[in-house]
Amino acid sequence: MPELAEVDYFRKRWNPGLKHRVDEVTLHPKARIFRGIDTAEMVQALTGAVLERSEVRGKQMLFVAKKRGVKERVWLGLHLGMTGELRVEKAGFSATKHDHLVLGQGKRALVFADARMFGRVLFAEGVAAPGWWAKLPPDLLSAEFTAKEMELFLKRRGRAPMKAVLLMQERFPGIGNWMADEILWRAGIHPKQAAGSLDAGQRKALYLEIRWVCREALKIIGKDFSDPPDSWLFKHRWQKGGTCPRTGAKLQHATIGGRTTCWSPGRQKLR
Repeated sequence: MPELAEVDYFRKRWNPGLKHRVDEVTLHPKARIFRGIDTAEMVQALTGAVLERSEVRGKQMLFVAKKRGVKERVWLGLHLGMTGELRVEKAGFSATKHDHLVLGQGKRALVFADARMFGRVLFAEGVAAPGWWAKLPPDLLSAEFTAKEMELFLKRRGRAPMKAVLLMQERFPGIGNWMADEILWRAGIHPKQAAGSLDAGQRKALYLEIRWVCREALKIIGKDFSDPPDSWLFKHRWQKGGTCPRTGAKLQHATIGGRTTCWSPGRQKLR
């Protein structure tokens, strides 16, 4: 499942289409990704509109478009799921059966493809952002994501292991399996440690590492899909016989919170 930085990378793939008009919309109306949407209404709303801007919040993308002389905006939400991707093609390209949404713009086509259709398209028209976007939790790099709010959430989920808690999108949007492992490794917190048992020093380290990993991942992966450097846990976590890049100890693995988890026993001791 793509995480924060991967989602931002795919969002920026459609950057060539910003400030340009959508001349034609083609789609597969019966595709599962359009569940709950009136696709005919969406086609009518997008056709002739100019893509103004785009955003990422957690694992979701938003593209905002507007027609000249119309007060309302068109809000197009995209969730990649496990196999979704965005790309740009030249006009007149041959679409595949997995290219479920194509926005034609003169010399280019903006394509949303999803082979297994675990992703989703959301759509709304209006002056203000729709509820499905406005109600998302604050971005982890925003001022609204505070250490205090994080601590309150950890207390409410006090008995749950930290690995499972970090994967809860209602507070930590965009963090997935590898990012959670990276954050806990850097903070020196065992993934099985109960969220409510963290001391003040651990909570501070956790907050700082959440923001650091998100910021650096966006700079590295979000830029051109590069892998983080060898100093990260990222490259070592699935290597056969992989070792901790800081201590040299052999990494350990287990299923925690329903996800395969990696940690360094020397750095991350279970308290």
